[in-house]
Amino acid sequence: MHLLKAFEEGMDGVFVAGCLEGECHFLRGNLRAKKRVGHVKGILTALGINPERLQMYNLSAAMGGRFVEIAQEMTDKIKTLGPSPVNTGQGREPVEAQEGEEKEQ
Repeated sequence: MHLLKAFEEGMDGVFVAGCLEGECHFLRGNLRAKKRVGHVKGILTALGINPERLQMYNLSAAMGGRFVEIAQEMTDKIKTLGPSPVNTGQGREPVEAQEGEEKEQ
């Protein structure tokens, strides 16, 4: 649900970072996440959205450099794919504040 919500709210791409396989602190959490990502990719395909916009990567907390590489890889991939076909721009710009309220960042 959270993955689909991200696309609904205008994200052009999403990546999920999970523990290395066989080393998950939540025992099988990373395997369940991998299965869920695969399921959501199927839903995206059915909706006409390129499933490459969603990726899962496995890494440890000690792999900060790899995390940066993954973020750059995803950024490059999404730039190549262009804006999501469901991207309406919502959630991208600050909402105008009502009188007496601060602007949302």
